[in-house]
Amino acid sequence: MSEHSATPASVVLSGYGPVGRAYLDHLAAHGEALADRHGARLRLAAVRTSSAEHLPPSANGAGTDTTWAPPPPRSAWGPLPSLAETLDGTGAGVLVQCVPSSPEVRDQAAAEALLALRRGVHVVTATKSHLLSHWRELGRAAAEGGSLIRISGATGAALPAGDLARAGVRGLGCRTIRACPNGTATFVLDRLAAGDSLADAVAEARRRGIAEADPSADLSGSDAATKARLLAALLWGWDASAVRTETEAVDDGTARAAREAAASGRRLRTVASARADEPLLVRVRLERTAPGDPLHALTGPEKAVVYGCPDAGDITVSGGRSSPLGAALAMVKDTLDVAVPRRLGFG
Repeated sequence: MSEHSATPASVVLSGYGPVGRAYLDHLAAHGEALADRHGARLRLAAVRTSSAEHLPPSANGAGTDTTWAPPPPRSAWGPLPSLAETLDGTGAGVLVQCVPSSPEVRDQAAAEALLALRRGVHVVTATKSHLLSHWRELGRAAAEGGSLIRISGATGAALPAGDLARAGVRGLGCRTIRACPNGTATFVLDRLAAGDSLADAVAEARRRGIAEADPSADLSGSDAATKARLLAALLWGWDASAVRTETEAVDDGTARAAREAAASGRRLRTVASARADEPLLVRVRLERTAPGDPLHALTGPEKAVVYGCPDAGDITVSGGRSSPLGAALAMVKDTLDVAVPRRLGFG
């Protein structure tokens, strides 16, 4: 695709932690190739944090298309205007949210996503908290503004499970979801089966960059439940904020169960499940998976989702990097999805 046929799309990046930096760095390295290959010339309109904003020279029409260079030190950033002012001043068409999935920032993340969607600005988010609390409201705002919201970064990082739930299995009669959507839990359970203590398994996961500093959401089953809630909402139209969860945690007593499962040729897995005939319920259980089960085959921090389609047959997606880069790549994919105009034929 020639440079002249690529559609320009300006992006406001909200959040500049590890995922936000990986997103910006990837587009700095590959933005030109993505424009040629996919037909969207992405430009950085602004980078926002909780207290400051950076506007690259090209945000006001100056400079060139190479706008993804790392921002200067925070001390050189400007004050933080309202998001409405930033969107109006830059003419941005996409808001990319990389802010933490925490209760403290949930309402602000929701308010900014709602504002953008109602203005016709597409939203790409890896933030989970406001998806769980404002699901229906976000959907209505997108309908009002004629905009799109994409959440791949919140449903499995580089694993395209959200795309399958939203559109890939549409019409195939999917009735169940079984998933290991948390790579930390899978890694820790395998280390426990090999004889590690829970503390040693978690320490090794942290050393390899698999686990967060606080892995409580991974080990409690909360993160797996959250991702399954979002997938079920995409798949069956559930209100994610109304979904009930029942969870079983990985704790100090799990090591024995993991070793016993391994001795019988099985592997203990943290499995999140949902069924179409049990609306608004997600269960997370420790299951002794057998050979032949796609969830048994996972190694290290791999993830997988099995969509149970009685007539079409089970459809499994697995793999996908669990890392800031994996989440960033998912968000690049989603940004291209909302920014590239739909074309006829195979496009």
